[in-house]
Amino acid sequence: MEFPLTLGTISFFIAVIWGKPLIALLKRQRIGKQIRIEGPDSHQNKTGTPTMGGLLFVLPVLVITGALNLANLLGFDFIGQSTLLLFFCLGAYSTLGAVDDWQDIHGRGGMSAQIKGAFQFVFAAILVSVLYFGPPELHYVGVPGNPEFVSIGWLFIPVAIVIIIGFSNAVNLTDGLDSLAGSISSVSFASYGIIAYLQQQVYLAYFCFTVVGALFAFLWFNAHPAQLFMGDTGSLALGATLALVALMTGQWLLLPVVGFVFVAETLSVLLQVASAKLSRHYLGRDIRLFKMTPIHHHFELIGWSETQVKERFWLIGVLSGMLGVALALI
Repeated sequence: MEFPLTLGTISFFIAVIWGKPLIALLKRQRIGKQIRIEGPDSHQNKTGTPTMGGLLFVLPVLVITGALNLANLLGFDFIGQSTLLLFFCLGAYSTLGAVDDWQDIHGRGGMSAQIKGAFQFVFAAILVSVLYFGPPELHYVGVPGNPEFVSIGWLFIPVAIVIIIGFSNAVNLTDGLDSLAGSISSVSFASYGIIAYLQQQVYLAYFCFTVVGALFAFLWFNAHPAQLFMGDTGSLALGATLALVALMTGQWLLLPVVGFVFVAETLSVLLQVASAKLSRHYLGRDIRLFKMTPIHHHFELIGWSETQVKERFWLIGVLSGMLGVALALI
């Protein structure tokens, strides 16, 4: 594990060194976050905080991953198997998020859900096609308790596309409190890095811990009160890339366990919308299950401080990651 842990340390220092220059640049360009009026009152003082902060961790990871793959092409063997697919995933979804952030900042309300969803689908379809048609051909899943991976054939394609798109949006929904999405993501990537290492997929472990180190640097500046937010630039990329890592390990059945907080955040939104629509249709009045969604806002509105919500969700995330690794070993 010495090399992946070293890569994580290197990515941390690269990212943390350019954190302050990036924040200064974002401030000069007036790239500030707009806060929803209907959100908790305590969030209104965050208006204008620099966003698109995902660049702080995305670019160092792309630089390190690109350099290691270039070394591979030149005949060196630092990481073994190529991680260019992960490079493409992180870069593509980050670019999509950056465009959405840019349009939102400049008063256009961001990209339409249809256009953003179409790009997410196209990127996911490309990634899954490469996985399925190989080499190596990935169409299997690990089942806890079963020592052998189980092939699901062509069903892998639609399932994998849904997983990538779903987790891309799930991390995006979770990105609503200082350091929440970043801390849960770092735990999730570390968990899959351990799973990959135990399965002798060391190249995936290298990538995962490179991401973890860069995320730690982001959290240095995103700790409450945050100096910058990751925005869609970071959240869309983190979710899609985490899903891709899970698919490449074959342990994607454990993704809802490892990423339990992301799943809970998404389910809260879906349940809130469903309860409101059904109650209006059948009862003629609006009944909602939560005070506000995603669910981290619900806990704020019942009296938890922002820091309490983040810390308690992070503890759940750590336990979920531990459970996920344990299930992968069964």
